[in-house]
Amino acid sequence: MQELANRLTKRLKHLKKWARREGLDAYRVYDHDIPGYPLAVDRYNDDVVVHLAPKQAQLGDDEGQAWKDAVLAVVAERLGVAVERLFVKHRMRQKGREQYEAQAKQGVERIVHEYGLRYIVNLSDYIDTGLFLDHRLLRKAVQAQSRHKRVLNLFAYTGSFSVAAAAGGAKTVLTVDLSNTYLNWARRNLEANKLNAQEDTFVRADVLRFLDRAQKGRWDLIVLDPPSFSNSKRMDEILDIQRDHEPMIRQCLRLLAKDGRLLFSTNRHHFSLDETIRRDFRVEDVSKASLPEDFHNHQTHRAFWITQE
Repeated sequence: MQELANRLTKRLKHLKKWARREGLDAYRVYDHDIPGYPLAVDRYNDDVVVHLAPKQAQLGDDEGQAWKDAVLAVVAERLGVAVERLFVKHRMRQKGREQYEAQAKQGVERIVHEYGLRYIVNLSDYIDTGLFLDHRLLRKAVQAQSRHKRVLNLFAYTGSFSVAAAAGGAKTVLTVDLSNTYLNWARRNLEANKLNAQEDTFVRADVLRFLDRAQKGRWDLIVLDPPSFSNSKRMDEILDIQRDHEPMIRQCLRLLAKDGRLLFSTNRHHFSLDETIRRDFRVEDVSKASLPEDFHNHQTHRAFWITQE
C-alpha cells in the first residue's frame, strides 16, 4: 500500500494547486496510475469518490475485503478526509444507462464550481455523480462557441453541456433526454446558475426518434454525447454506439444550419470512428487535446468536431 500512498500524496500536492488556479472544486486525484491498484479517486471539495474496477469490486472473501478496507484507509488518510466522507462506487460491467440508475437513496448532494459555473452532484445515489469530470474541457469549448447560437444537447443526462452553452450566451438551448429524473436535474443545474430553465427548453424523448422528426437546418451547434450502450425499456431500440454512431452523426449533420458544428463524444473504450464519416465530412479529432490535466488514460473518451465539407 505504500506505493499507492506515495502516489496519492504526490498527485494531490500537484493537483490541489492546479485546481485552485483553474477554479475547480472537483478533479481526479488518481486514475488507475499503478498496476495492482485498479481504481479511480475523485475529489469533490471535502468529499472523495472512489471507483473500484469490476475485478476488485467483486472481491467477496476476507482477503478481498481486507484489500478494499486498506485501500480506503490509505485514500482517506492521504487525502485528509474522514472515512464517512468517502463514497465507494462498485463499477460492474454494465451496459447503457444501467450505469446511471439509482444505487442508494441517501440524497447526498453538493454544488461544485467549474470555471465559474455551478453544478449539482449526487455523491451517494448513483454510480456516476451527474458530472463527467473528463468532459470539463469539452464543456469549456461549448461555452466558448455558443454565443448567439441555437444549441441542441442530445442524450443530455444532467444538462452540463446545456449549462455551458447557456452561460456562453446561446440564443437558445434545447435539452433532450429520455429520463425525467435527469431532465429535472438539468433544470436545477441551469437554475443554480440563474440561467434560462423554461419548460419548453426541455424535451423528454428517445433521441433516435427525436432525430427522425427534427427540423432540418435548425441548429448552429449540436452536442451528441450518447451512452456506449443503452437497453432502456423506454427506448424502442437497443443502442450500441460503435455500431450505430454513423447514421446518428449523419442525422445530426442534417439538422445543422450552414456553418453549423457537431460535437460528438463517446466514452466507449477502443471506439473507432466510421471511415465514411471521415471521408464525407470535415472531422477534427480532439480526443487528446480535450483530456484534462487530471486524467491519464487516452481511452477515457473520444471527441470529434464534425462539420459539412
